[in-house]
Amino acid sequence: MNAATTPTARMKNPAMVLPDAMKGIQTLHQAMYQGGVAPQILELVHLRASQINGCSACVFAGVTGAKKHGESDERLHAVAAWRETPFFTDEERAALALTEAATRIADRSGKAVADEIWNEAADHFTEEQLSAIILMIALTNFFNRINTTIEEPAGTTW
Repeated sequence: MNAATTPTARMKNPAMVLPDAMKGIQTLHQAMYQGGVAPQILELVHLRASQINGCSACVFAGVTGAKKHGESDERLHAVAAWRETPFFTDEERAALALTEAATRIADRSGKAVADEIWNEAADHFTEEQLSAIILMIALTNFFNRINTTIEEPAGTTW
């Protein structure tokens, strides 16, 4: 595709086609951000899951959202390789590890989320905060699957 071609999705986003779907999504989104987790961590979680799933629309939205919450380019460029960089706190690393485990369920032969990963996350976050992170992971994976199926282009706003 050349730069002059504007990609289009196969169809409208299903959450926009079915009016009641977006209401539920918005309620979940509000609840996640009221769960006591720093918005920067939630945005990192969203970005990492979207990178894993290859969802260009969500990666674009994740970077945009993270920057709105004060994330630096240096850290955003390193999210895909967070284990090999010094840019993330132990708390952020626990959230990113949980994100990867919960997103890559089919890649595991045992528990989807190993006890070691769960225990590390539980050491850093309360049950309410873990709930917000888990909901962010799930909602991001939900949108990644919708957007990759309908081929939602990066930069799309609803």
